[in-house]
Amino acid sequence: MLATVFTAAKLQHGIAAASIARATLFPRLHAGQTFTYFIQYSTKKNVKTESRVVTPNGPQDAETDAQWLLRVEILDVHPQGERAAIHARSQFQSVASAMAQNNTAPQTSSGSPPQNPEVKSVDFTIQPDGRVTAVTGLTDLFPDQRQVWQVWLRQFAIAGVFPRDGVKPGQSWKSSEPEQAPSPIVKLEWEKQATYVRDEPCTPIQFSEAGIVAAKNAQTESCAVVLTSAVLKQKSSPKDTTPGDFRLHNLHTTGNATGKNETISYISLQSGLIVRVTEDAQQFMDVVVAKTDASNKIHYNVEATGHTEVLLVADAPSSNP
Repeated sequence: MLATVFTAAKLQHGIAAASIARATLFPRLHAGQTFTYFIQYSTKKNVKTESRVVTPNGPQDAETDAQWLLRVEILDVHPQGERAAIHARSQFQSVASAMAQNNTAPQTSSGSPPQNPEVKSVDFTIQPDGRVTAVTGLTDLFPDQRQVWQVWLRQFAIAGVFPRDGVKPGQSWKSSEPEQAPSPIVKLEWEKQATYVRDEPCTPIQFSEAGIVAAKNAQTESCAVVLTSAVLKQKSSPKDTTPGDFRLHNLHTTGNATGKNETISYISLQSGLIVRVTEDAQQFMDVVVAKTDASNKIHYNVEATGHTEVLLVADAPSSNP
């Protein structure tokens, strides 16, 4: 009787352990591995300015609509428990040039497309906690490419801020990180809440010979669907939001900023790679930049929206039977 009870207890313990199995969604990579992402990035910024200065040197209306391929090569991986420090190199390529290359240029013996010596590389290291260090080459990119690269990297390294003991469907967790973009308002911080919603089938995308993105002939795998809501919080007083570099130029800033991002991430349960990400962002800023002696001031009202899609590209199928 006692043996039966003990056996039943062990079975119940095993069932309970299985029911709380956690997934570690950090990328599991190896040196020499390469993969490509297709990135669609669009932003729109509207700026209203009030000033006695005829041509103020400040934010202007802008609109961006870009599509890029980003090829990533893993240079080295240093495992640290369930995570690792990942040293990698990335290179941008336009979609049009990639398709032209696929249709006209011969392949190397390794099957990789020939390298363009004029293509600029960005080297970087992702730490186990999601921090990015040792970034080189980023300043050599075009401004739009820098923005797209930073958006991609934030998504690629997203699991770095997930709980270190793993996550399970239905679980929610919180994190925070400072706003990285330069701003006339100091101490801006993103407060995030993420939820592992469920598991769903997912596939990388493919390009047809005509250059059309198509989700066919790609292997289906299982992905964790993670929904992340981020709110931009201002930790500085609206009466004094002056960054240090503004003070050096005898400037004083006041105002407030708000923002909200909604992100849906599909993360491979097998590899930890981001397979698909969709992000919608809204940010608002109302700020006055003035001389410290109050001799002049400029009032900016900025509204910005953005939409980003990051899609893992499957290896192009061979045209030979």
